[in-house]
Amino acid sequence: MRIDSHHHLWTLSRGDYGWMSPEFTAIYRDFTPDDLAPHLRSAGITKTVVVQAADTVAETEFLLGLADQVDWIAGVVGWVDFEDPDVGKTLARLAQNPKFKGVRPMIQDIADDDWILSDRLDPAFDAISDMVLCFDALVLPRHLTRLARRLERHPDLACVIDHGAKPDLKSGDIEAWRTHIARIANTTQAFCKLSGLLTEARPGAVLKELEPATRHLLDVFGPERLMFGSDWPVLDMASDYGTWVSMVETLLEDVSDEQKAAIWGQNAIALYRLDLSPLCIA
Repeated sequence: MRIDSHHHLWTLSRGDYGWMSPEFTAIYRDFTPDDLAPHLRSAGITKTVVVQAADTVAETEFLLGLADQVDWIAGVVGWVDFEDPDVGKTLARLAQNPKFKGVRPMIQDIADDDWILSDRLDPAFDAISDMVLCFDALVLPRHLTRLARRLERHPDLACVIDHGAKPDLKSGDIEAWRTHIARIANTTQAFCKLSGLLTEARPGAVLKELEPATRHLLDVFGPERLMFGSDWPVLDMASDYGTWVSMVETLLEDVSDEQKAAIWGQNAIALYRLDLSPLCIA
């Protein structure tokens, strides 16, 4: 079984995608389940997790509505205001939908690099842990030491690092990233998504250019804590769905069938507690 643990869906007219602008030519349009379904069929993917792209609860509710209509969307990772005194109530309300699986603050876009360490966020992290939800960490390499400190405070928090924490593959300067991502892997129970790396590389990058980072992720997290994600349609700014799937297949040629199954699906099922019925993509 294959699961795409990280993709997006959006309708521009909703108006809350603050980062989106016409300069993002390849993705400045609506992307719907009907647009994604052919890619999933071609790649043999049967379930997905759709992830927030706007810092509003309204978008989370929009995604949950789509998930209620589309069987193959098994999980939604949404957004809540971590600083809201009523954040626990918001999480509880959203969690009434069984497809609500976690939350993702857009840490990479927050001006204060120490935001994640603020004590005022403790109630949000405590509630996420208590409700057995997942925390998706959208971080850059400079955030990794801070993320490690936050995770030390919440050892039972289910956490997955999106896009390998976005190593700077364009410049190739990834030594500090290698050190800090290895520390997280070695000292916490965090998972990591094998996703989003093509958009961090130079245009037209081939797998050889990604291998130093992807092999490092495989080495430090191991197959038992890595999961495939497409980051579609953001992926379209650098390549296409089929190309990324082929790259991951090549990267995993030397691992066992059991390890491949873990990365392609079983790890996402376990971390997000996904319901697998029904399995078909119409």
